Amino acid sequence: MPDRPHLPPFAALRAFEAFGRHGGVRRTAAALGVSHAIVSRHLRALEDWLGVMLVDRQGGGLTPAGESYHALIGPAFDQLCTATNQMRGGAAGGRLDVWSVAGLAYLWLTPNLPGFGRRYPGMALDLRPSDSPPDLVRREAQGDIRWYLDTAPALATPRNLMRQAIVRPRLFPVARADAPWLAGARVDTPRDLLALPLLHEDSDAEWRAWFAAQGLAEAQPPLAARLWQAHMTLAAAADGQGVAITNGFLAAEHLRSGRLVELGAGNPAFSPCAPGAYYFTARADMWDAQPIARFRAWLAEAVAASPVDWLA
Repeated sequence: MPDRPHLPPFAALRAFEAFGRHGGVRRTAAALGVSHAIVSRHLRALEDWLGVMLVDRQGGGLTPAGESYHALIGPAFDQLCTATNQMRGGAAGGRLDVWSVAGLAYLWLTPNLPGFGRRYPGMALDLRPSDSPPDLVRREAQGDIRWYLDTAPALATPRNLMRQAIVRPRLFPVARADAPWLAGARVDTPRDLLALPLLHEDSDAEWRAWFAAQGLAEAQPPLAARLWQAHMTLAAAADGQGVAITNGFLAAEHLRSGRLVELGAGNPAFSPCAPGAYYFTARADMWDAQPIARFRAWLAEAVAASPVDWLA
């Protein structure tokens, strides 16, 4: 049987296949965990190898030739992923690749993983913090945990996937009790927070939702710093840089240690706020497969064991 024809470097093919799905060099770089310069270099190397322009660098997408080539190699990558997942899942105990929004991955999932290992010994879990969800249809991962506000358009479940709310946590503001800017400040009502330095993640959506729940829908949350990630805003709040909006699943250790305190705790002027939830998403045809079913069961048990005041 003759050898297969010589193929382009796999790294270049992988970068091109991911670029076709994610639609941009920077998004592709983030998904692959490499720099955008490396992605650009792989794309050019593939074009040089094929002698065909694949990427429309003016429009930012694929050329007609690139779209045609991507449509042909995409299913091959699907088959590679399927075969690899079957081999990995066939080992004793099984294996599960899960991506998660970074804050929950660092601050709640990771400290609780020993419990998962005790519950299901021999089952390997790969947990990857990420800013964006994986392509579950293409089997980039087997499951994903993401935070969605109730008003988020992305909450709609895509075709071929299933999505389940894990927990709806209560949001509340926290700050370092001995922060100099807090000394002498009045925090008797939610409106008083508008005079304090507020720390934002990638947007002010959570702050706006919290103020709306306090009857202040018109409030413009002041921006002290934009730190993009929940664990970064908590670290900055613990450092005394401002007020973070958070939940018990993220802030538990900071609250237990006394590094942070909840502003307005026990004050009836502050209304409960739960404008979103953490959701687990997986392929519909894998929803009841043993690794995913076990992980979902463990998530439910871990949430049930959480303090009641963390929940909505």
